[in-house]
Amino acid sequence: MADSEEGLITVPAATIIDGNPVNNFLQREVTFNPGNVLHGARSITIVGTSAYLCCDAGLVVVDLDDPKQPRITSILGGETLHEPHAVQVQFRYGFVCDEEGIKVLDVTDVAHPRAVSALELPEAHSIYLARTYAYVAAGTQGLVILDIENPEQPRIDQVFNAGGCINDTHDVKLGITYSSEFAYVADGINGLRVVQLTSPETPGNMGFSPRPTPQLVATFKLPGEGHALAISEGLDRDRAVDESGNQIGVFGRIGARPLVADEQRRLYLHGFQAWKVGDNPRDPIFRYVGPRPASQAAAAGVKIPMPVRRR
Repeated sequence: MADSEEGLITVPAATIIDGNPVNNFLQREVTFNPGNVLHGARSITIVGTSAYLCCDAGLVVVDLDDPKQPRITSILGGETLHEPHAVQVQFRYGFVCDEEGIKVLDVTDVAHPRAVSALELPEAHSIYLARTYAYVAAGTQGLVILDIENPEQPRIDQVFNAGGCINDTHDVKLGITYSSEFAYVADGINGLRVVQLTSPETPGNMGFSPRPTPQLVATFKLPGEGHALAISEGLDRDRAVDESGNQIGVFGRIGARPLVADEQRRLYLHGFQAWKVGDNPRDPIFRYVGPRPASQAAAAGVKIPMPVRRR
C-alpha cells in the first residue's frame, strides 16, 4: 500500500484466501519509509518482486523479494520526472504519467529503470497498456490513445472524447467481453463511461492488436453528484508468471509449468543486452561474433586445431 505520510505499508493478504471465513482481518506487517524518501506516495505498481512508487522524490523502486525486508534499489528524481503520479509496465518498458506528459522507461533491469524518451501530453492522469496501444486518461482532452508499437517512440494515434462528452477523465482500465474490447473510464463529474474499442466488425479484430475504433456505449452517473476519480481492474486470468518469474497461475496439463525468471530472460537477453531485430540483413546487429564454422574459417585462412583422439 502507498501512504502519503508513512510511505510503503505491507499487509499480508493470505488470511482472506485461506478458506476460513472467521479470520478475515487484515493488519500491517511492515511500514517502510527510510529517511522519509517515500513521503507523498500517491500510487504503487508491482513489477515482479519490485514496487514502483510515485512520490515527492520521484519514482522510487523498492525490492520486495523479501517482503519483510524491503530495500530501495533506485530513484528517478526531478532531473527525469516531474511530480509523477502513475506508472504502468509492459514487458521491458514502463510508462510514467507526470506533470509534463508521458515518460518512457527501459525496465529491462527492473530494479534500475532508465528513461529513454518522453511525449508531451497535458493532463495525463493515468495510463493503461494493452499490447501495441496505450490509453491515457487525459482530463479535459478525454481518452488519448497512443501507438506504442515502438515503445521508445510513442505517438498519439487518436484522441476520443465522444463529441466533447468525455471531458474530465481521471482513470481508465480495459476489459474484454466475448470478442469485444471495452475501456472503462472514470470521467470525473460525468461518472463512469464505457467505451467500446473493438468489436467483430473492427478491421483486423482477429489479429494480435487491431487499431481501436472507439465509440461511447454507456454512461453511469454516480449518486449524489459524485465524481468518478478511479476505477478498479479485473483479474488478468491469462497471465502465468509475473515479471520476476514467480508463478501466479496454475497450468492444468500434467508436468507443465511456466518459465521462471532466468528462462524468460534467455529469450530476450544476450548477456546484458536485449536481442534486436531489423529489416536490413546487412545491419551490424546480425553480425555473427562467435566461433566460425570450419568451412568459413578455412576460406578466411584461419587454422582450426584438430581434436586429439585418445583410446
